[in-house]
Amino acid sequence: MKHEKVTSVTHGKCTLVGAGPGDPELLTIKALKAIQRATVLFVDDLVSSEIVAFAAPAARIVYVGKRGGCKSTPQEFIEKLMLMAVREGENVVRLKGGDPFIFGRGGEEVEHLQAAGVEVEVINGITAGLAAVTSLGVPLTHRQHAHGVVFITGHAKPGSLGPDWQALAATAHSARLTLVIYMGVSGAGHIQHELLTGLPARTPVAVIQNASLPTQRHIGTTLGRLADAINEAGMASPAIIVVGDVMAGVALAAAHPEAVRAA
Repeated sequence: MKHEKVTSVTHGKCTLVGAGPGDPELLTIKALKAIQRATVLFVDDLVSSEIVAFAAPAARIVYVGKRGGCKSTPQEFIEKLMLMAVREGENVVRLKGGDPFIFGRGGEEVEHLQAAGVEVEVINGITAGLAAVTSLGVPLTHRQHAHGVVFITGHAKPGSLGPDWQALAATAHSARLTLVIYMGVSGAGHIQHELLTGLPARTPVAVIQNASLPTQRHIGTTLGRLADAINEAGMASPAIIVVGDVMAGVALAAAHPEAVRAA
C-alpha cells in the first residue's frame, strides 16, 4: 500500500523493538534500554509479560494483539495509534515478538511512519526460528548437512496463493537447505503434501512450540509423518517447523529414544 507523504512537525520518536522469542534474557542491551525509556509501548500478543515488566512504571502499555491465525487489531489502526502518539510527543516503542523485520510487518510500519515524516529506529531481536533450533542444540547451517537456510511463512496473506512449496522443495533438495517455517502448524497437511513432491519422506523434521519459554515443547519426526505427528502430539501455535538434515538427531531421538539414551 502506498502512503502519500505528509509534511508535519513531530516532537516524539518511534522505535521498533524486537522482543525476541520470549525469554527476557535473550533481549539485546539496546532493546532493553529502548523499552526502559519508552513513555508508551504498543505490545504484540506474543511478547512475554517478563519483558513488558522492564518498562518504566509511568509508561503506558497498549496491547495490540498480533498472533498468526487469530483475530488481531487491524494493522492500519495500529499504525494510526503509533503516529498519533508520536505527534503528541511520546517516546513510542512498538514491541514485537522475535524480530520486527522477519514476518513482523515492521516494514509496513516503517513505510507508514516515514511517509508521515517520522524518523524510525529499528532494533533487531532474536527470531523464533533461530532460538527454536538453538534450544535443541542444533545449527541451522552445517558444512556437511545444510549449505543455507530459508525463513518462510506458512500463513499466506488472504487472497494470495502463498509460497510455491513444490519449487521450494526442489531447491531445498538440490541446494541442501534448511527450511524454517513460521505459522505453519494449521496448514501442515498442505505443506507436507507439497514438500513431498521434491523432498524424500524420510527428511528429518522438528516442530518447536513456545521456543525459549518454560512451556517450550518439541517433537521430532519425518516429513512423511509431519501432519500426523503434529496432531498426535497436540502441537499448536506459536510453533516453528524446521525441515532438513540438520534435524536428523532430533528425528532419531523421537523414533528411537532408547538408542539416544544408550549413546
